[in-house]
Amino acid sequence: MNYLDKYKADFKEYDLMEKDFIDDDKIWEQLNKWENPSKDDVRRVLGKAEKKIRLEPEEMAILIQNKDEETINEMYALASKLKREVYGDRIVFFAPLYISNKCANNCKYCGFRRENKMIERRTLTMDEISQEIRIMISEGQKRTVLVYGESPETDIDFICESIRQVYNTKCGNGEIRRANINCAPLSREELKKLKEVGIGTFQVFQETYHHETYRRMHPEGTIKGHYRWRLYAQDRALDVGLDDVAIGALFGLYDWRFEAIGLLYHTIHLEEKYNGVGPHTISFPRIEPAIGTDYASNPEYAVSDEDFKKLVAILRLSVPYTGLILTAREKPEVRREVIPLGVSQIDAGTRIGVGGYKKSMGNMMPDKEQFQLGDVRSLDDVIRETCETESLPSFCTACYRAGRTGEHFMEVAKSSFVHNFCMPNAILTLKEYLLDYAAGDTKEAGEKAISKYIDTLEDAKTRQFVIDALARMEKGERDIRV
Repeated sequence: MNYLDKYKADFKEYDLMEKDFIDDDKIWEQLNKWENPSKDDVRRVLGKAEKKIRLEPEEMAILIQNKDEETINEMYALASKLKREVYGDRIVFFAPLYISNKCANNCKYCGFRRENKMIERRTLTMDEISQEIRIMISEGQKRTVLVYGESPETDIDFICESIRQVYNTKCGNGEIRRANINCAPLSREELKKLKEVGIGTFQVFQETYHHETYRRMHPEGTIKGHYRWRLYAQDRALDVGLDDVAIGALFGLYDWRFEAIGLLYHTIHLEEKYNGVGPHTISFPRIEPAIGTDYASNPEYAVSDEDFKKLVAILRLSVPYTGLILTAREKPEVRREVIPLGVSQIDAGTRIGVGGYKKSMGNMMPDKEQFQLGDVRSLDDVIRETCETESLPSFCTACYRAGRTGEHFMEVAKSSFVHNFCMPNAILTLKEYLLDYAAGDTKEAGEKAISKYIDTLEDAKTRQFVIDALARMEKGERDIRV
């Protein structure tokens, strides 16, 4: 049986559907209806967003089509305010680990596509995975997302073995405490195996929600050529109890305004079907150049920096309680502009070549990568800058390990109570980083940030717990969490 054939029986479930939850014509009708919203229209939507109520697609369309500078600035201010009220001033850090660049698909925009002869194909062995993880740990990483091409070589058994290898690798005081997964859509039986090995978030990006564009980008005869198999990947995960899922789109394949509403429709679909449990995070990477991939160098629907800022703010306003991930695809100056508009997670110290952590301390493998990075600064540099710009770096994994996922997580996020966990745990995980990994200037900036944010903890018992925990950590204890 070839790789595609093993899923053909699963495809039938979706082939028999009359339609899916993305209606291209309806999305454009909503955008066209609100081509020129008034200030009153925009402020009406902002009034709803301020109450931390998820917006409807037509309301999102009003914000998307808003061209008035005054109310756009009001959108930015409210997006920043909502992020702080829900999650606090903390920014969660992670780094990806690319396990394999072998792929059976032939996506037009991707450097890993099957027909690209200009990259060296590799899959890490288990020993090589441990080597990469030890380097990541030695730099201070606690969270990772494991990235796999779609290939028979990286089937579900390989993925599960690699996850176990990641968790079993220790280095000094450090370890990877949570491994999220970015891999191909899987069957329910395969997803049950992922749940057993204890992954964090199961992440699948639709790439583009526009049906025709999806067909053009993903050739028939490949697994990725099946739009609905990918569209319902999170449904299958939730069906088997894997209740922490993430969605995303690759911006630049189609009109950003359409894709933003597609992400919202996806969120609504999951929430309505799974008792309020939507995506834990939403990602919105922009397409970047990749060797041997002409399309990626000249995307048809490139998103300007100004529209990108607007996109991030609108996502935060539309789903106030959902995490937003900004990647190191973006240049530092763009990240500085966009993070305050509602971002809750970023990667730093990232290498995206397979084997990149061992071979390069500065991401110097452009010909081995899926795309080019914009921010190649070290983790320590980004941690220091984050502290100096009045935010609190966090490596927290407490919600996952305390069982605050699925319905439980949505309850505390939608009520804004989650920041009562986020801020104390951010302080404690930053302290670990400062004690074990930080350079001198970063230690100084980090200690100032900790002193500042301890005073902002409203609950006296929590504040005292954190003060006591910091003292215990100075004496050598680690992994203390609320």
